[in-house]
Formats: sequence, structure tokens, C-alpha cells
Amino acid sequence: MKKLAKSDPSRQEPGEGHLDNCTFTRPFDTQERVEVKFEAEAKIHIQDKIRKAELALIWSYILEFENANNPFPVRKQAILQWKKMAKYHVLESREVVMRALKLQKAGLKSKDALHVACAIEAGADFFITTDKALLKKLKNHSEISVVDPVTFLIHLEES
Repeated sequence: MKKLAKSDPSRQEPGEGHLDNCTFTRPFDTQERVEVKFEAEAKIHIQDKIRKAELALIWSYILEFENANNPFPVRKQAILQWKKMAKYHVLESREVVMRALKLQKAGLKSKDALHVACAIEAGADFFITTDKALLKKLKNHSEISVVDPVTFLIHLEES
């Protein structure tokens, strides 16, 4: 089993990550662009590692909220199934909200800030997203590695 933790290299548990809603829905997107195909394939590979307990998934109240508002019932149900496989469930707390407010002041949209704040609160090693604006804004964030699914898998192969 690969050690994914950047903060504690002696940890023997699987790496922990929070996938945002756009990452969960990537396989449902139109697959005309090569980048979208690669990200969809990478996301499916990540899910396989979660199923095998090689990676730990973090679920959050903001992910649940966004998924509940998904207008596509099949996608909503498919995403909701991952809640059962999550190792951690982050609920709304004062700490999460305060961290999200700081992230908003740094330029993040409110829901994006809540996703990232939940991931940090849970001690995630990675926040995995396909949102290019979010990736750019958090490229060098000090508390968590923010990556797209393809970059995440490349990191796994190299570690």
C-alpha cells in the first residue's frame, strides 16, 4: 500500500482525499475533449482504489447539499452511493465555517470554500477537483494539496 500523507510519512493508513462534486460528475460530462476523457478515467481509477481501501474518501455536508440539488436523478443516486464508502464524514461546524470564510476572502466562491474547508478539517492529504479556477487559486495552498484527478494519479505512481 502506498503512503500518501505529505505531513506524516510514517503513517501506514491509506491517503485521504476529498473529491468535489465536479469530480464525481466528470464521467457524466460530454467526453469530446481529451482532457475530460482523461479526468473521467482517472476519477474511475481513484474510485477503484477507494473500493479496495487503498485510499480513504472523505464525505462532507456540502457535498451532500450539492448532490441533493443535482437535477439528474441517476447521477444523484450514483454519487450518493459513495457516502457509504467514505471513511470520514465532515459536518458543519464553527471551525469549518470560519476556515471557509477565510478561503472566501482569498477569492474562493462560498461552496468551493466550504468543500476545501471540510477537506482540511478532516485532515485530507488531497482535495481533488476538475474546477480549473479552483486549481489555479489554490495551486500553492499551504494546508492541502489541490490537484486534478490525473495529477493525483501521477503523484500516486511516483510515491
